[in-house]
Amino acid sequence: MIGLNRLFSPYKGMPKEIYVIFVAKIINALGCFVMPLLTIILTQNVGLSIQMTGFYISLSGLLYLPAVLVGGKLADTIGRKKVIMLFDGLAAGFYILAGFMKPSMPMVYVLMLAGACMVTARPAHDALIADLTTPETRNGAYALSYMGWNIGFALGPAVGGMLYKNHLPLVFIGDALTALIALGLIAFFVQETILRTKEDIIDVNRRMEKREEGSILTVLLKRPILIYFAIIMLGYNFAYAQWSFMLPMQIMQNFSVDGAKFFGYIAGFNGLVVMLFTPIVMKIVEEIKSMRRMVYGGLFYVFGFGMLGVTHSLSFVFLWAFTFTIGEIILAISVTPFIVNHTPVSHRGRMNSVIPVMFGLGETLGPVGMGYALTYVSMDTGWMFIGITTFIFSLFMLGLEKVEAKGIIKRVGTESL
Repeated sequence: MIGLNRLFSPYKGMPKEIYVIFVAKIINALGCFVMPLLTIILTQNVGLSIQMTGFYISLSGLLYLPAVLVGGKLADTIGRKKVIMLFDGLAAGFYILAGFMKPSMPMVYVLMLAGACMVTARPAHDALIADLTTPETRNGAYALSYMGWNIGFALGPAVGGMLYKNHLPLVFIGDALTALIALGLIAFFVQETILRTKEDIIDVNRRMEKREEGSILTVLLKRPILIYFAIIMLGYNFAYAQWSFMLPMQIMQNFSVDGAKFFGYIAGFNGLVVMLFTPIVMKIVEEIKSMRRMVYGGLFYVFGFGMLGVTHSLSFVFLWAFTFTIGEIILAISVTPFIVNHTPVSHRGRMNSVIPVMFGLGETLGPVGMGYALTYVSMDTGWMFIGITTFIFSLFMLGLEKVEAKGIIKRVGTESL
């Protein structure tokens, strides 16, 4: 039995700013009402078809690509905190505006702008944590941030699901208010960290983090493993996109009267599992290398998503949600530290935008791809297709791990990984 001290040891000894970010994540996620319900809002309130809903969600993803690249560049130039305050603040403003609009296409466009602002700030959030940590504390810091979000997320979507039916404007306004409270904590208790990136890394064990001159493309081409890694993660994210696209549609199809409420419960259950199991999973996998962890994460996706096409009762949906959530935890505590540990300190903001953009195409293509596929195949067949393709990408990740171990992929210069 893992003792509590050992279970929470990865989260001890962090800079105080990491704990402030943790609390801010909890508060922000407590009001995360809009995104989990977006598919339902577009289909049930705005009146879009399944195919058009997938189109607009994917169109939003395409809009997010330049937004996140701009955010990464700004994070490396004007500073992490400034980008967070500006763009997360704008996103909250757009949500408040949506709260005073009738469900319509103009509301859809406002929500797209809000999402674009949020993803613009995302690289700054990741770079901020990277600046405050070292490789020894980084896994724990990102895991704590992720767990904080999901502590709030365990309740937020369930509340959103209950508000949705009779108080839709409060879904948008409540989301905005909690975001502004979280921003207030960062404004008052977290200092700007960009000056830390002006100092070079001298630790020989962190040579991949040493400052470099040149464009992000130049830096990335010296690290081809990140390119291959991003392609494989694209496949994983194509599957994960169905968590907010196919799953709510399936719930509404099977439980039409209480579908939104049940999906809110499932979303909250996802957050509860993350809250309770992240420390346990973190402790179990802490001695396993990052890439092998991500193979296991993919396999949990295979069973979690694939089996949704086999059994349909609500109890089994919760079981498969538990399964793919374990995969989500493994990937969440492994992906960003892997990227940061391979990134020069001078390019953290840009790398935390470029690589997620590359594998984020999976989330962009997921809704539109499956939206069109569902005009030809059943939802059950769609889920089984997701399971099979994710298994193939898990094998690719295993192959990349073996290639890395043999030193075939080269580091900067002539050193092998």
